[in-house]
Amino acid sequence: MTHILTPEGKRQLEEKLDFYKKVKRVEVSKKIGVAREFGDLSENSEYDAAKDEQAQIESEIREMEDILLNCQIVDDKNTSKDVVSIGSTVRLYDEEFDEELEYRILGSTESNPSQGIISNISPVGSALLGHKKGEEIKVKTGGDIIVYKILDIK
Repeated sequence: MTHILTPEGKRQLEEKLDFYKKVKRVEVSKKIGVAREFGDLSENSEYDAAKDEQAQIESEIREMEDILLNCQIVDDKNTSKDVVSIGSTVRLYDEEFDEELEYRILGSTESNPSQGIISNISPVGSALLGHKKGEEIKVKTGGDIIVYKILDIK
């Protein structure tokens, strides 16, 4: 699976991976060592918790490495202002609620809907791709259909 990242998103993920490898691994290794000193490992909840944390950290490291190995970098500086694409920031008008919304469309790895960053594979993100300023799009979410008008593309 290809993961879409901006240059900034890739840099942040590389920093996070480095932190996990150099800091988190060492911390959990120390926790395991301390927990071993408590005695019988078969009834040692601290040891079990530390081993579970170690497994979680290693899983996250593998996931980050996989994303970085299989990523496509999208530089939003080269993003078209005429057509909605990955990297675009789109200002929309929601006719039903008479309000304007603004979304930036990125890959799922960087999406954060609470900050207005939606994934290119989300219902709204995928419906917007390829459309132009002034067009109306219909987005099916659950049982509802929402109509948006594209006001601007940045």
